[in-house]
Amino acid sequence: MTDPSTLVASQPLPTSAWAILEDQRILRITGPGTDKFLQGQFSQNLEDVTPSFSPRAAASTPKGRAYCLTRMVRDGDDVLLALPEDLTDHITSQLRKYLMLFRGTSMEVVDNGRVLGILGDGLARQLGQDNVSRLDNPGDSLAVGQHHLIRTQDTAEGLPRFELWQLGDLSPDQADVFQSSKQTGVADWQASEIAAGIARLTPGSLEAYVPQMLNWQHVDGVHFKKGCYTGQEVIARMHFLGQLKKSLFRFSAAGIDTAPGDGTAIRAGEKTVGEVVNSVRLADQSVQCLAVVRHNAVANPLHLDTHPDITLKRLALPYPVPEQQQSDTPDT
Repeated sequence: MTDPSTLVASQPLPTSAWAILEDQRILRITGPGTDKFLQGQFSQNLEDVTPSFSPRAAASTPKGRAYCLTRMVRDGDDVLLALPEDLTDHITSQLRKYLMLFRGTSMEVVDNGRVLGILGDGLARQLGQDNVSRLDNPGDSLAVGQHHLIRTQDTAEGLPRFELWQLGDLSPDQADVFQSSKQTGVADWQASEIAAGIARLTPGSLEAYVPQMLNWQHVDGVHFKKGCYTGQEVIARMHFLGQLKKSLFRFSAAGIDTAPGDGTAIRAGEKTVGEVVNSVRLADQSVQCLAVVRHNAVANPLHLDTHPDITLKRLALPYPVPEQQQSDTPDT
């Protein structure tokens, strides 16, 4: 797999393009215990996972630390999840500890499945034709033959985005939509994820954050009324008692020719106040990143530990985060 630090994204992003998300794998859960198994492990209510709605979800340790950030897609009686390739073995190993309690229910990577990222609504309209008008909000889904077309979060700059969960071969008409002249690289999709405020876990951030620290509740990834699941007590307590003291911000920095690695410290003066979660290098010799930072620190000039002379610029997210108010309360 390509080293992420060597990727360079377009600036600005293309407004009509598609990319093969080679770093994603589709996992299928099938069998009579599918919904009950997933209900007990993920932050999403399985009753809300329907053919027309594919919400995000998180799976966490008993201490409430996320080890999986995903989306749930209903495919007949089965449920599909998308997992980062470099975390697939770890995630499935964790889930199998609980799956063994559900006789007749299985979990396997879909060998002929892949996820395509779509920038702009032009290609999506060609795929879904008149039905695309039903995809108004993030998570709205549409069956396109045997595949699933899903609206995801727009970027903060207003660029519409979609995912096609491809299961098997495309039909000739569907394949005609994905012309090579419109194909872009995974770096552009990663840049659009950052611009949309969608965090991705990496080996360096595995089990480092409660989902709310990654704004997962603001992208409809946490259902606070669904009942018990692994890690729910910690996640609910943080929500209902207002204990969230740090969360996900978006920043840019000019004059940096290498994207900072996940875990790179963010400092206010000499004090560490957060760390990079995801980043991407752009063609204009700048970088953008998502970082978890203490709320009571963002009013100060911030810089990467690796570039103390370059001040980070805070960028907008496409959704509100009410918790991100300046506070004097100590960090979580």
